[in-house]
This record gives sequence, C-alpha cells and structure tokens, in this order.
Amino acid sequence: MLSGCATPSTPPTAVQAPAAVADAQKQAALAPPAVKSFKRKVALGRFTNETRYGKALLGGDLDPLGRQTGDMLSSRLVESGRFIVLERPDLAAVKSEQALSGGGNTVGADTLIVGSLTEFGRGAEGQAGFLSNTKRQVARAKVEVRLVDVRTGHAYFSANGTGEAAVEQGTVMGFGSRADYDATLNDRAIAAAISDLLSSLVAKLEERPWRSDILKIDGPRVYISGGTRQGLKPGDRLAVMRSGERVKSAQSGFDLELPPSPVADLVVESTFGDSVTSEGSIARITGGTIPGGNTSGLFVAEAK
Repeated sequence: MLSGCATPSTPPTAVQAPAAVADAQKQAALAPPAVKSFKRKVALGRFTNETRYGKALLGGDLDPLGRQTGDMLSSRLVESGRFIVLERPDLAAVKSEQALSGGGNTVGADTLIVGSLTEFGRGAEGQAGFLSNTKRQVARAKVEVRLVDVRTGHAYFSANGTGEAAVEQGTVMGFGSRADYDATLNDRAIAAAISDLLSSLVAKLEERPWRSDILKIDGPRVYISGGTRQGLKPGDRLAVMRSGERVKSAQSGFDLELPPSPVADLVVESTFGDSVTSEGSIARITGGTIPGGNTSGLFVAEAK
C-alpha cells in the first residue's frame, strides 16, 4: 500500500537553473583580460516589463520588474570590470548632485543597451498520496536585449536569456516542511535569465578592436589613454594610425570610414593611474614621426 504513495525528496532542496552555467559565465566575466580589451562605454536605456505579471494590481507607470531587470544587468556589467557603465535611469539625480558640487563631467556612451522582460510566470506542481504529498514551486523568466550604436541609432545585435528557479518541499504522515509562497523565486529566475545572456552580450560588446587616443606628445614620449586595466604593460608594441577619410554610402545611407594609414611605432615604457577612468600609459616613439605633434585624426592601435 505504501509503495503507491507519493514521496518527497529528502532533504528538501532549492533548485536554480541553469546554476552551473550561470556560475561559469560569471567567473569568465570577472576574469582579468588576457588580451588588450577596449573598455567600451555602455549605458542602459529603456528596460520594461512586457508581461502581464505584476501589472494588474499596480497600474500607472510603476514597473518594478522592468527596473529590477535593468538594475541586475547593470550590476553584472559593473562587476565584470570590462566596461565603463554610465548611469542613465537616475541621470537627473546625478546632474542635480553635480550642480550642488559645482559642476561635473557627463560623457556620452558608445553603446546603448535596451531591453525588456518578455516572459515571466509562476506555477505549482505536486503529488498527493495516502500518507505523503509534495509541492514544487517554479518561476520562469525570459529577458531580451538589443545593442544600439548611439552615433547612428542602428540596433546591431540582439540576444535573449532564459532562467528558471524552483523549490520543492513535502510532508510524510503530516511531518515535514510546508511550501509557503516563496517571493525570492521571482528574483532568482530573472537573475538566471540575465546570467544566461551575459556571455553572448559581453562577447559582442568586446568585438570592437582595441584602440586608444593620444593625450599628449612630449618629444619622443607619447601619453595615451588606457593602462593595466586594459591589458597594457611595459614592452607592448603599439602603432599610431591616421583615421581614413569618412565618406557617405549612397547605398546604405551610413557614413563609412576608409582604411587607416600607419604614422609611427610605439613601445610602452610605463603605466599610471588608479582607476579605469584615470589610467594611462607612457610610450616611446621607435619608428616614424608625428608631424608637428599634431594629434588630429590620430589614434593608437595594436601593432600588427
């Protein structure tokens, strides 16, 4: 008779999927750059909740799930250390503080990230037997994002991530844990969806070849942006390049940049700065010349 009863898992466990994949992706994102990594300036724009969940009773413009999704993605990008994440949802508060402190420097982003929570739902599954019963609560979420080039407004990449979180509890002959409503499943399902899309998002953002700008020329020495946090170290060989002419394509309507031309060769002597926004490097010219110290139209790239 007892063999036909539903039996709960022992001990009760909470399951978050895909946990192993999420941990691996987070560790990869936090790892130091193995190669020179251009720190793209990114900003999070619109993040909304496009599902019915949480809207029926709230009404108005309150969108806690959309705001939560954007905050989670912003936090993961900051934790990775690979990007300069610019504040946009609370930009009005930032400018207000800048006015009180006597000014500030609000810079523009290279890429705008927009997205939404497109799927979200909760469910309960269970089995009931003669002497025992089990109950499993499940939350599932799907997040979709797009990368937009702020210069052209062109959405050049899209990605999505799905996540699931579950908890199972049960009783035997009236004894055991009881499954009350677990509100944290919502947060964990959205976090798992963010982790699922993070690796493809980071890979696309870092596709852009590394390049930097010239800060100052002092005789044979050249001061450039970017230091140890971008993978630069003494002995690295770089090249000063002149940007190609920009022409407009009649076919696509976009401005195109013709291939750059080499101007001079550099070797890194030392680095300076204590943060990603203040670091730089001092390099020495080993070949070629920079006519008149004029840096207009010049940039620094990896030597080939």
